Amino acid sequence: MPGTMRQLGKRRASLSANLKIGDHRGCCRTPEEEEVFFPFAQDSVVKQWSSMHNVTEKNQEKSKAPPRRSRCFLNINVGGKSFQIPYKMAARYPITRIGKLAISTDPMKKLKLCDDYSVQRNEYFFDRDPLIFHYIFHFYRSGVLWIMDELCPTNFVEEIEYWGIHLKCSQRCCRILFEEKQDELKEYLKIQRELEAELEPMEQEENFEGKCLGEFRKAVWNLIEKPYSSIPAKIIAVMSSFFVLISIVGMTLSTVEEMQHKTGKAFMEQLETICAVFFTSEYLMRLISTATFPKFLRAAFNAIDLVAILPFYIQILFEHLDEGDALYHEERHKMESVGKLGKVLKLIKLMRIFRILKLARHSTGLRAFGFTMRQCYQQVCCLLLFIALGVFTFSALMHSVEHDVPGTNFTSIPDAWWWAAVSLSTVGYGDTVPDTVLGRMVAFGCISFGIILNGMPISILYNKFSDYYAKLKAHENETSLTLKFTKKIRFKERVLKKLAECCSGDAHIHG
Repeated sequence: MPGTMRQLGKRRASLSANLKIGDHRGCCRTPEEEEVFFPFAQDSVVKQWSSMHNVTEKNQEKSKAPPRRSRCFLNINVGGKSFQIPYKMAARYPITRIGKLAISTDPMKKLKLCDDYSVQRNEYFFDRDPLIFHYIFHFYRSGVLWIMDELCPTNFVEEIEYWGIHLKCSQRCCRILFEEKQDELKEYLKIQRELEAELEPMEQEENFEGKCLGEFRKAVWNLIEKPYSSIPAKIIAVMSSFFVLISIVGMTLSTVEEMQHKTGKAFMEQLETICAVFFTSEYLMRLISTATFPKFLRAAFNAIDLVAILPFYIQILFEHLDEGDALYHEERHKMESVGKLGKVLKLIKLMRIFRILKLARHSTGLRAFGFTMRQCYQQVCCLLLFIALGVFTFSALMHSVEHDVPGTNFTSIPDAWWWAAVSLSTVGYGDTVPDTVLGRMVAFGCISFGIILNGMPISILYNKFSDYYAKLKAHENETSLTLKFTKKIRFKERVLKKLAECCSGDAHIHG
């Protein structure tokens, strides 16, 4: 029976990593081929084992010299996990860090390539991520760099750059997916940085130490700029929004014909004066209490506050100039300049509409909308380009098929722009309609193009808006909870301090 038993071959160290269909050389390699061959393992090289090995020889192996195979291997310890790579296999990639370590004969250069070296174990230590090194390990064995979806792109790129391996060594399909994921992560991090920059002015604490009336200015600043710091600060924030709405309503009602009589005009002027005085007081309180004057002038919200109050004072100045010119200027060209001043005055009054932007200071939704527009400006510009393309194209087509029809409104391409814009927006006022069959077909194409065009940006803008709004709202809630928690701690400290004072007073009396 033993004579007929076939000679046992060496078992493979890995059963699946090197399996190839039709490959029958796995168990009958020559010693030369066995030195080059290296199986892929997860933690370390699996020690050779045969089913005929005697278990009692286990203790004797410790006193023997290292086997012949280990002398051909480069012993590497990455983050506490040991790996063994054949010198011949590592030398195939001399540009990489492991390749340089394998072909280098200078001990000093080898020490520069690694973080530490164990003379006793002949092992090079690297303080890197052992999980990612599994894929580096497999690269030296197979020549292909594998990329898994669960890996962090930034960490993976940093690791392969350290080991001197280029991303081009991976498969094209994996590389395309990895680069897409990398681009998404870069875009996400960019948006996060800009969102943090948006929230930074709200989070920054003004430094009032060592400045004139520092405590008083800090109290005024918190009262105006931080609605969640106290109940009076919330009241001022509500009052600011209320006066903005009142001002906009007053400006709107001033254009109504029934309000043009003397009593209505006087009431609207008084209302405008009250709103302007409140906005001026608010702006001056911010200006006086700010810790950094140049930074205050560069802030966007402060510029909006200034624009909100300037029209009122410019209007007073122009009315004063208008009255003065009428008294002592009699030349004709001076009277013409007075008429021009009246037109400018109307334009300045119209600037009061920008007061509604003051609501963005206390409105999370408006801030999220503005941030969305800044982030999606490329998509918005592309949408405007498509609208302009559609307007010019369909207005030209409509003019070409309708200009011969008697009594048509499409007498020229510019006359057809309004119809094309209304049709693209799918509003369809019906003030201008085509009469011919071809004109109606062009109108149908214009409306269909408008439906497709209107549906394109909705998902992109809405998803980003909802995401930004949720982040801003979460930050707002977090700030509110932090302030409440701080107040509770201070309240407890004050109570404990009072109790300690009372106890010490009683003890002094009894003593």
